[in-house]
Amino acid sequence: MNRREYLRKTALAGVGSAVAGAAVVKHEALAEAALPKRATRGNPIGVSTYSYWRFNGPKEDFPIEYCIERASEMGFDGVEILNVQMASEDNAYLQKLKRLAFVNGLDLMGFSTHQDFLDPDPEVRQENVELTLHQIDLAARLGIPTIRINTGRWGTSESFDHLMENRGVEPPIEGFTDEDGFGWVIESIEQLLPTAEDRGVILGLENHWGLGRTHEGVLRIIRALDSPWLQVTLDTGNFLEDPYEKLEMLAPHAVLLQAKTYYGGGKWYTLELDYDRIAEIMRRSGFKGYVSLEFEGMGSYEEAIPKSLDLLRSSFGA
Repeated sequence: MNRREYLRKTALAGVGSAVAGAAVVKHEALAEAALPKRATRGNPIGVSTYSYWRFNGPKEDFPIEYCIERASEMGFDGVEILNVQMASEDNAYLQKLKRLAFVNGLDLMGFSTHQDFLDPDPEVRQENVELTLHQIDLAARLGIPTIRINTGRWGTSESFDHLMENRGVEPPIEGFTDEDGFGWVIESIEQLLPTAEDRGVILGLENHWGLGRTHEGVLRIIRALDSPWLQVTLDTGNFLEDPYEKLEMLAPHAVLLQAKTYYGGGKWYTLELDYDRIAEIMRRSGFKGYVSLEFEGMGSYEEAIPKSLDLLRSSFGA
């Protein structure tokens, strides 16, 4: 074969390949167009065991087992366990809860804990670090991937009712400042991160009271530590004024959304929350995780919890 003949055959082969390639692309495009469009997946909806108890009477009236079974009957996808509501922390009890959730078709998807790093006494702060390390271990043994943590409070209010009367605002202990407090909180949480990573449990700092009362405070702490194992448990009911812009600022960091409802009127206050608007904020931020109902009203939980589930399904569904 001479050079001219070689070039002619090569050119013809190239044309053939291009035609074949175009046919394949066209075939794939037609096949894709023929497929039914997939619906967008909505957020799974869980419920906190707090929604049943709400600190009304002894916790023994609302055991975690009962809350799990009722959550399944009501149609939830998962359960968030309130640590202080548990009857025990023995491993046999933990595994019983894990088994009960599984056979009822539910995820154990959140663990709501309490700690206080906002204390000038380093020994008190260290005790709370040790407490939280223990809580991380409990979550891991329950198979729960995230726990809610708090900064703690200054404790200068006469009572929680008094704190609520002041819209969550609390002055520092005399002789100290919020600036001192941020240093203590950041230093304390930093000690938790290696264990959180080792156990595969994400710490979700809640926009709660204390230094977490504002979105700026929450962002300051998580940015200072800059770890994928410290993110945000975002509570819709803890910004008492102008909540939507503040929720939007924290939404990109959220690993769990706690959604408050107040049927029958709230125990301390009632917020009129637009969940369609909140759901759109969360969608724009790329949030695909669990929404956990925290019913905090005075109405009957038997009526209010299913009503709340319908509301959240409507807003956060596909």
